Amino acid sequence: MEVILADYLGFCYGVKRAIKIARENASEEPGASCTLGPIIHNPQMVERLRTEGVGTVDALEEMQKGTIIIRSHGVGPQVYEEAKKRGLQLVDATCPHVRKAQLASKALADGDYRVVIIGEKEHPEVQSIFEWSANTALIVETEEEADALEPCQKLGIVSQTTFSGRRFKEIVMKLLDKSREIKIERTICTATDQRQAAAMALASKVDLMLVIGGKNSANTTRLAQLCAEKCRTYHIETAAELQPQWFDKIEKIGITAGASTPDWIIKEVYKQCQKK
Repeated sequence: MEVILADYLGFCYGVKRAIKIARENASEEPGASCTLGPIIHNPQMVERLRTEGVGTVDALEEMQKGTIIIRSHGVGPQVYEEAKKRGLQLVDATCPHVRKAQLASKALADGDYRVVIIGEKEHPEVQSIFEWSANTALIVETEEEADALEPCQKLGIVSQTTFSGRRFKEIVMKLLDKSREIKIERTICTATDQRQAAAMALASKVDLMLVIGGKNSANTTRLAQLCAEKCRTYHIETAAELQPQWFDKIEKIGITAGASTPDWIIKEVYKQCQKK
């Protein structure tokens, strides 16, 4: 049985940077250093950071003192103001690509554009981009939602950084007749494009794809959806989820992983597959 790794998989630059920042601000005192929400969407990595002195809180109200770390998905401007009022030391681990999308959203809103964010409504990154538009943007996730938008004088478009490049194009095409003045900021990051292209190329050549990453990870879920269009695909978080029956009559296995999946988890899955 041949096991093949995708050309691009695992931690992206923004995630590596966020983990590094979190570790640099770890504390031996429990609860003294925390991320606001999980720093990345990978439960195993979040748990490892907890053992290293970086906890997690869901709201600033949970921190009376200490260091609050802004996670890679970013937050709205009001969080920075609130943290300052509470006297918390703030450390910003927002992914630079997310920051670009946030500032694009703000610039469009300041320029009197009707801002449309193409992305998942409930995703924390999309919420942060929305908040940087002064809470005025519309969030569009499907072509049907794009069709339903009313025409406007000026339309500005930004994207969730981990959104599908193909779906972004499809939705943009539906928006082109909504205004005579349109400004498009394609804020999908390079790492997302690379991982999606590499995953689909590999899925076309194998009998089975394993997509590794948090079940709460949007970019990992999207990789699994794309791979499933090409061959049988399973989305797993760890090697413990592998099932022997998956590998019956399988000659080639492809492995990819989301941008928030640690190397050690990828290696464990790879080693287990080699034993099949």
